[in-house]
Amino acid sequence: MSKIKQEELETLRELIKDVDTAMLTTLTEDGLISRPMKTQDVEFDGDLWFFTKKETNKYEEILHDQEVNVAYAGKSYVSIRGRAEIIEDLEKKKELWSKAYEKIMQTSYDDPNVVLLRVKAEAAEYWDTSNFTKKIAFLYKRMTGQSSESTDVNETLELDK
Repeated sequence: MSKIKQEELETLRELIKDVDTAMLTTLTEDGLISRPMKTQDVEFDGDLWFFTKKETNKYEEILHDQEVNVAYAGKSYVSIRGRAEIIEDLEKKKELWSKAYEKIMQTSYDDPNVVLLRVKAEAAEYWDTSNFTKKIAFLYKRMTGQSSESTDVNETLELDK
């Protein structure tokens, strides 16, 4: 990972670290749908982690189309586009599980219906609300080879993942 990419990850990490709830957007047959999800308390390294159950619409939607968006609203606004993956690794579930989830999900981490969603971030956009000039950097997918031009609203950066 290049130095710039590491700096971009650190910027995103700082922007989302204190935001407990994110909005996960998936694609349904009828269009886009968003729902609140509790982000796992792990340091952001380009992957976002969430718990869900197999008997949910989002599970089925991700099986059909892995392209998702995750939005955070806190001191800043962050939108992360990526690919979701269903993870059924018992050790990873145990590592990320907390007692709060037993109450929220009314089960335990070893329930075969409980799965993890890992979202591998591909690109992110953020608006720093403390910056009145709204000068923002965007992440560009390295695959496109696009370069950004600075604007008064925002720019795009790429996650090297």
